[in-house]
Amino acid sequence: MDKTLINSKLELVIQKLMNLDAPDMAMDKDTPLEEQLKGLVARDFGIREWDWPQGVGLYGLLQLQKARGTTEFDAFLLNWVEENLAIGQPSANINTTAPYLTLFDLSEHYEKPEWEALCKERAMFLMDTLPKTKEGGFEHLTSALGDRNGVWRHPDELWVDTLFMAVLFLGKMGVRYQNAAWIDEAVYQFLLHIRYLSDKQTGLLYHGWTFEAMNNFGGIFWNRGNSWFTYGAIAFLDAMGDSIRSADRRIILNAWLNQVNRLVALQDADGLWHTILDKPDTYIETSGSGAITAGILYGIRCGILDSSYLPAAKNAVSGLLSYVGEDGVVGNVSAGTAVGMNAEHYENIMIRPMAYGQSLTALALIEALYL
Repeated sequence: MDKTLINSKLELVIQKLMNLDAPDMAMDKDTPLEEQLKGLVARDFGIREWDWPQGVGLYGLLQLQKARGTTEFDAFLLNWVEENLAIGQPSANINTTAPYLTLFDLSEHYEKPEWEALCKERAMFLMDTLPKTKEGGFEHLTSALGDRNGVWRHPDELWVDTLFMAVLFLGKMGVRYQNAAWIDEAVYQFLLHIRYLSDKQTGLLYHGWTFEAMNNFGGIFWNRGNSWFTYGAIAFLDAMGDSIRSADRRIILNAWLNQVNRLVALQDADGLWHTILDKPDTYIETSGSGAITAGILYGIRCGILDSSYLPAAKNAVSGLLSYVGEDGVVGNVSAGTAVGMNAEHYENIMIRPMAYGQSLTALALIEALYL
């Protein structure tokens, strides 16, 4: 891998991330529901809003800063938080927890007790207030369509997105404060999601599970959904360290290894993955491919995967670089995606530049540089 090329592309991706504007569009309340369900949700675009696309964006920015051992993005991050807190946070839910992954680190580094208090408040929300499914799962509660202060409930539904957006944060909080209840809950959520979302034949994960119908909706192996686990599970195990029991670690790790092995087998010739993983006639999707690549490289860096996985990882990095435009925009990123009942639902999600697309690509390039 060409380190100079990776660095130059990474710089373009990051600069675009920090300057990503939302397109001129109608507010959510004026957007037809069918268009919103294709991903046309105004608050999802750009870098300014407090929600999951931007939260994932900030996470990638912070990981690059950590990798470089600098404070070069501190001014941007601090200003982003202050501006959003001045506006007022949206409703508490799974997706609006994503920015807390970054606030978690900033509150400690800058010794900001008011931010630390917000992190504790969000952890307690997840534990005590967030609606739970049967068997105590985290219901995938999101912001309401067209109302940032409202919520959209998905009763008795587990979504794989939840693991990255909220459970990773809760686990980190548990370790920081040596809170056994928070640690146990985070581990339990991973185990429960694996139980109901992991396909025993392939090792891939379904997007969601409903206790009401007792099925995995359309039974789709969605690229980005799987990628939340590919990256999120290895980041979770790394963050938890010795705080997680050996038996639980083995269950999570084996589920992760089963998934990674299947993902490598499904890798396209250009190094990336299709938006529906097992349907090569669907388009290549880069945000999920970025997180999958980052997760595999993370596993190699941690010594969990051996060198036999390097060719696949290098091929994926090469593929990602080809989707970074001269303006830094990562192409072929699908917009926000709710659980769907068929392949057409996922294929019809609009393609747009997104903060998480920039960030997840950056995570893969960061991991490549570690090598």
